[in-house]
Amino acid sequence: MMDSRHRFHRSDLVRIATEAMRERGLEPEFPERALRELEAIEGPGHDGDPGIRDLTALPWCSIDNDDSRDLDQLTACGAMGGGAVKIFVAVADVDVLVRKNSAIDQHARTNTTSVYTSARVFPMLPERLCTDLTSLNPGQERLALVTEMVVDPQGAVAHCTVHRARVRNQAQLAYDAVAAWIEGEGPLPEAARAVPGLDEQLRMQDAVAQRMRARRRAEGSLDFETFQPRAVFEGDRVVDIRQQAQNRARQLIEEFMIATNTCTARFLAQHGGGALRRVVRSPERWLRIVEVARKYGASLPGEPDSQALQQFLAQQRQRDPLRFPDLSLVIVKLMGSGEYVVEHPRGEPIGHFGLAVRDYTHSTAPNRRYPDLITLRMVKALLTGASAPYGEAELALLAEHCTQQEDAAQKVERSVRKSEAALYLQGLLGQRFDAVVTGRTESATWVRIFTPPAEGLLVSGDASLEVGQKIRVKLVDTNVEHGFIDFAQVA
Repeated sequence: MMDSRHRFHRSDLVRIATEAMRERGLEPEFPERALRELEAIEGPGHDGDPGIRDLTALPWCSIDNDDSRDLDQLTACGAMGGGAVKIFVAVADVDVLVRKNSAIDQHARTNTTSVYTSARVFPMLPERLCTDLTSLNPGQERLALVTEMVVDPQGAVAHCTVHRARVRNQAQLAYDAVAAWIEGEGPLPEAARAVPGLDEQLRMQDAVAQRMRARRRAEGSLDFETFQPRAVFEGDRVVDIRQQAQNRARQLIEEFMIATNTCTARFLAQHGGGALRRVVRSPERWLRIVEVARKYGASLPGEPDSQALQQFLAQQRQRDPLRFPDLSLVIVKLMGSGEYVVEHPRGEPIGHFGLAVRDYTHSTAPNRRYPDLITLRMVKALLTGASAPYGEAELALLAEHCTQQEDAAQKVERSVRKSEAALYLQGLLGQRFDAVVTGRTESATWVRIFTPPAEGLLVSGDASLEVGQKIRVKLVDTNVEHGFIDFAQVA
């Protein structure tokens, strides 16, 4: 146990994250054999397959977080007749350098995902691969799987194809800067200004994505807002905590990735055999969700109905945006988490209740998520006429393992976020904040403060407080090691 007077720094958060990974069965470091294998890789992957198309001239761009260096996908588009638009999504061909059962692949298979904390990223693949040789970096020619989707004026995907191609990222862009420009609150990012016509591309992609989003909402896709503040560092010091805001650029990428995942799932189904699917089952605790809605004065049907639930969520977001993240968390917990399963074209698909789609896989992030790399290999095998890289028994074991490890990674990220918040608040002891009550049991009450965004335990206060009640609190203690933050109610 660290001395309570110890002044914590970024290095402490790295240690806390590393220990949390080991405790949950994740490997924070790459084994020696994987690093030796990495040294032998001379450059980006090449392939003489004559079926690979040259799409390097398309106005590809990436849109990701400000600090993202593992660029998995690019987008481009072209107008068609009658208001239809062709959307191109390129996904990095990671398999060309990370072969199945190689030492690097075995490490990726162990963790199954990159683990993101503000103090340090623990990548699934070595940085030289995921941020360079397999990343779709600007100005670099790379191999990719490209999904072409024709989206009609109503936002429905009318037709899609998948093929291999060479691509070149023309502009690396960031969500917040693109969103500010789309929403008229900022200039077109410099990297986009340097590419003729990219402004029109982005406008067209945004318009298509918003049509797709509206269509999904009408069909019952659920729109949550979760509370996941992240620490901001300057060197070794944490200087802020910020809640990631949803915006039009994030929605653009989200819509195109959901559509690509659906098209990929259908492509695999059309060619027969089992495939890895990402599912969220119809909620077994639906009646509990009905009870929650009733407390808000809403009536939901007795059987699971994603459209009715989405209407309720949309109403509550509008009526009470302050408490909507807390309602979102309650509903997400009652729905149950997503999982990976093996599905067959002959069987009835489980589907993804939260996205209101029947056919869904993970395919768009093979640099940082192992199920996507599995799917990429299966699609490539079909495109090249090679034998299937995975048998059904192996897929079933991988589905269970990926579900387990992804859950472990999310728990690590959540626990470290709490320690990050405790570290930032360490210097604000005694200060007072506006807060809202977010949870309550017989023995404990939790509150969330707004600026900075952080959550903690109310160690003293009115015993009759209700969830959603606004109060004033004072920060009385923090424990970085365990991620504890304690508040006391004040007048």
